[in-house]
Amino acid sequence: MKEKLQPYIDLIVGNRNYRRLWLAQIISNFGDWFGLLAVYALIHTYSGSELLLGLIIVVKMLSLAFSSPLAGYITDRFNRRQLMILCDVVRGLLILGLIFINSAALLWLAYVLTAIQMVFSAIFEPAKTSSIPNVTTAEELVNANILSAASWSIIFTTGMAIGGFATAYFGTNLVFVINAISYGVSAYYIYKADIPQVEMSAEDKRKYRNPLTGITEGFRFLKNNGSVLRPALAKGTFTMCIGALVYMLIIVAEDVLLMGSVGLGILYAARGIGTGIGPVLGRRLFRQESSWVRAMGLFMIFCGLMYCITSWLNSIIFMSLFVLLAHMASGSNWVMSTVLLQRRSPDVFRGRVFSTEWLLFTLAQSVSVTVASLMLEFEWLTIRECMLAFSILLIISGSFWLTKIAPKEKDTPDDILDGFQYRPS
Repeated sequence: MKEKLQPYIDLIVGNRNYRRLWLAQIISNFGDWFGLLAVYALIHTYSGSELLLGLIIVVKMLSLAFSSPLAGYITDRFNRRQLMILCDVVRGLLILGLIFINSAALLWLAYVLTAIQMVFSAIFEPAKTSSIPNVTTAEELVNANILSAASWSIIFTTGMAIGGFATAYFGTNLVFVINAISYGVSAYYIYKADIPQVEMSAEDKRKYRNPLTGITEGFRFLKNNGSVLRPALAKGTFTMCIGALVYMLIIVAEDVLLMGSVGLGILYAARGIGTGIGPVLGRRLFRQESSWVRAMGLFMIFCGLMYCITSWLNSIIFMSLFVLLAHMASGSNWVMSTVLLQRRSPDVFRGRVFSTEWLLFTLAQSVSVTVASLMLEFEWLTIRECMLAFSILLIISGSFWLTKIAPKEKDTPDDILDGFQYRPS
């Protein structure tokens, strides 16, 4: 076991700048998940409305989606390290603003503050992801992303549980304070890291001083570079179906398993564990990066099959097992597509590439959840039938990916397939 973990230990111990960026990620992620249930509790306390509770999720997704193009332009034009520090400081202050909500009349403030927070998150995330290749070697890059994914899964499975306990026993205000502090600690670690960046030339800054011009140029780059566009589409294609499937786990826990939040916690824990260990096994199965785009289609099909089985189960044990297997595939898809984008995108375009990917991801997730909820709300399908329908759609998407998208990799130059990292001239 120690031998298998040694590359990740060496990365953390030996690479000071990545270690600080990684610590910033896990601390701020913990704060996010730790404080999420407190926001839900705040809305429920002062409204008792399921509609308003769902609205906060919609506000988060749409704020991320609509601000992503501009956020990508900003992360390419300005210093990413400074941007991440600014985003952490502002997000911490915004979280503290939630403390002032003490009545139903002030509940609107939660939506405004959340929307603004997501705008700064839309800047922070592509800046962070774009920075990882700049603080790691080509050999360290895959391990760095696997470690980030594994860390996310651990934080996901523990942060919400601890946050729920803290909200129940200590109240929302203390949780918000701790969340704000986590952003401050994240900013400190980023401040201590040395994060190099290939910035736009003075000529390009003048040429793209109009944000619309810079954003358009980013879209044009993706359109003209299929080797980058293909992995950029992977997460959006996957979540077009799995976003709805993860949403339906909430209803499955309540109406099928009759276990409520306990059942949901177990299923989500299985999801998080699968997301963490999947990329490690996926890399062992597909060692050559030239096969990763094809692997993404196989992961979609496998994930769809696992959820097909899940849709007809009644046992929490077996459901958890197949949810874990399904999200091993989704976690592998996430890490592989991220690594390929980091390798294949020039530094000066990387922020716009990742923000566009995030735009596609959030829009696909919003649409899939909305469609699934409407199907269930108007009883067009039962929960099992709806889950089966989206599972089959995911299998069809994977088959389309294998037959129409993956074959185009054969036209990609060998130096890109072998992990060549672009550098602007």
